[in-house]
Order: sequence, then structure tokens, then C-alpha cells
Amino acid sequence: MYMLTLIPPEKVEVTDNSSFSEIVGMLMPLIELKNSKLYLHSQQVANYAVSIAAKMRLPREEIERIRVAALLHDIGHLTVPNSVLSRIPYLSSREMSTYKNHCNAGSAMLENIPSCQDIIPYIRYHHERWDGKGYPKRLKAVNIPLGARIISVANYYDRFINPCTEHWIKTKQEAVRELGNHAGTAFDPDAVKAFVESLG
Repeated sequence: MYMLTLIPPEKVEVTDNSSFSEIVGMLMPLIELKNSKLYLHSQQVANYAVSIAAKMRLPREEIERIRVAALLHDIGHLTVPNSVLSRIPYLSSREMSTYKNHCNAGSAMLENIPSCQDIIPYIRYHHERWDGKGYPKRLKAVNIPLGARIISVANYYDRFINPCTEHWIKTKQEAVRELGNHAGTAFDPDAVKAFVESLG
């Protein structure tokens, strides 16, 4: 019953004219219900991704697409049991397979929404790596959509090395150094450079 208060009936039906704000208005409450920390993480990744995209001087429309994709980059976690999410990074092979599928699951949730077609690749490929060792398709370098490369950097920073993160306490200098160490292997060097510059 409480979900009805979070998702107004007029926003339940997705049409060809659905705007990003309507889509976000529908899906973000579901993420918050799933996990409040995931909800906060999604917002922070979006903020960082926008900072990177702006520093790279991307067009305003593209920055908005990246912002929305970053907000929804982990929407596929809705398909992953909490028992799996709570055990990260200590997962069995089967649990890891379930977890990794969240990229495809999240993009599949949006595949019938016309306004989301441009952001689906950013969600599907945000765990690809610059060196081709990521998932789900092992894409490499510029074959990874730029939006996904940007979200990847922002996601890693907030999830693992953000000095403000409760369980991963690092200084800003340590975080910046760690990002630099992964530039050209895990991450697009230009996206890392832009993010470091945006941190000031």
C-alpha cells in the first residue's frame, strides 16, 4: 500500500512522451525501498558523473543523459537478493554471476521506454573496463560508450575510495592517487583526469 504514495498513479503508465523526470520519479523510490544506502550512492554517483561530464565540456543534453543514467545505473540491483548484496565482495561464483547480471537486468527494465534508449548503453556497460576485462561484454577502450566510462569512474570513487565513505576511509590524496593508478587499465584516462580536476 505504501508504494502507492511513493509512485502516484498518474506516473505509473509509461508512454512515448515520458520524460526523464517521470522515469526517475518512478524508479528512484523503488531503489530507496530496496536499500537506502544504494539510493544515496546513486545520487552521489550522478553528482560526480555530472562533474566529470561538465569538465569534459560535453553538450548540456548529453550531461543530462549521463546524469539520469548515473541515477539509474544500479536499478538492476532490484533483481539481486539482499542476501547477495549484503555479502559483497565475499560472493560465491553463483552469487557473483547473479550480481553481475544487474547490468543487463537494469537495461532490460528500460528497453521498452522510448525516451530511455540513449541511456540504456550507459547502464548496461558501466562495469566494462578500459583494458577489456570488464563485464558484461568485455568491451575495450573507446568501444565502451563515453557515458558508461564516466559513470564507471564516479561509481568506483563513491563505492570504494570516497574519503567520506564509512568503511573505506582514505584521504583525498590517497583517493586521487588510487584513481590515477587505475587510469588506462580499469578507467578511461581522460575521464579520470577530468574527475581529479573537478575534485580541485
